[in-house]
Amino acid sequence: MPIVFISGPTAIGKSELAMKFAIKNNGIIINADSMQVYKELKILTARPTDEDQKILPHYLYGHVSGENRYNVSKWCNETISILKKNNKKKILSIIVGGTGLYLKTLLNGIANIPTIPEEYKQQSKKLISNIGLNKFYNEVYKIDKISCEKISNNDIQRLKRIWEVYHSTGKTLSEWISRNHKLFIKDCDYRFYLFFPNREEIYKKTNNRFVEMIDKGAINEVKELLSLNLDPGLPIMKAHGVPEISQYLSGSISLEECISKAQKTIRNYVKRQITWWKSSKVCNCTIFEHFPSNIDLESLDLMKKIN
Repeated sequence: MPIVFISGPTAIGKSELAMKFAIKNNGIIINADSMQVYKELKILTARPTDEDQKILPHYLYGHVSGENRYNVSKWCNETISILKKNNKKKILSIIVGGTGLYLKTLLNGIANIPTIPEEYKQQSKKLISNIGLNKFYNEVYKIDKISCEKISNNDIQRLKRIWEVYHSTGKTLSEWISRNHKLFIKDCDYRFYLFFPNREEIYKKTNNRFVEMIDKGAINEVKELLSLNLDPGLPIMKAHGVPEISQYLSGSISLEECISKAQKTIRNYVKRQITWWKSSKVCNCTIFEHFPSNIDLESLDLMKKIN
């Protein structure tokens, strides 16, 4: 039984297509969105509705507490577990989401690096705050020149990662990558559908969707999240809309400014998603330059025969 992947930028209608496809083929859906895994954010991450989840099984949605750090390795391991069970039962698995790194890692593998203790993440964060990004980059460059030459000197998250890996394991990230490569799946039969609709049309959809999220209760959702007093450095606290709504709730910006800033952040994210997909050698994809809603299911190659 092949695996079906449906991906592309945010807010284009991937989940709706996945639902139609799953219903037609008696399949299940697996989430591949790094923010939809957190239980505290349902509205802002546009998680499938309760009604949708009653129609057919959805996996890896809202199953992680925001107080925890979730990562690509955890997602791949959980996804593999679900895929194995479905394959035994001859159930079609449809993986849908816009977090390209998750999908690329599932198909291409990952450097088998030990989990980095939280203390090192806090240390790297504190060091950047104390010495500044430029000096931090210079420090990291001395540690692992090979890894640094592959990224921008402004890429804080990847620079932190290089520093943390070295100080917690005693080996550079480049050493781990060259010597320890973990594959999650081998000789996988899959169909990968990647959507690149018109960028300006996506921007309109993201703008409108954020306003709809506000109307549906996104402000209260963030208020409840803030009441948990989580570490501001956790991934959930950086989800689209959370920083901007937090600023609004603190009184530092107006609601109009909050909406405008969040919309701009999401538009920039869409731009990065498209750039990442077009520059990343992920897999053999069938690419569509329109919205998933315009797809006739019968036109997909997979619909010719799926067993």
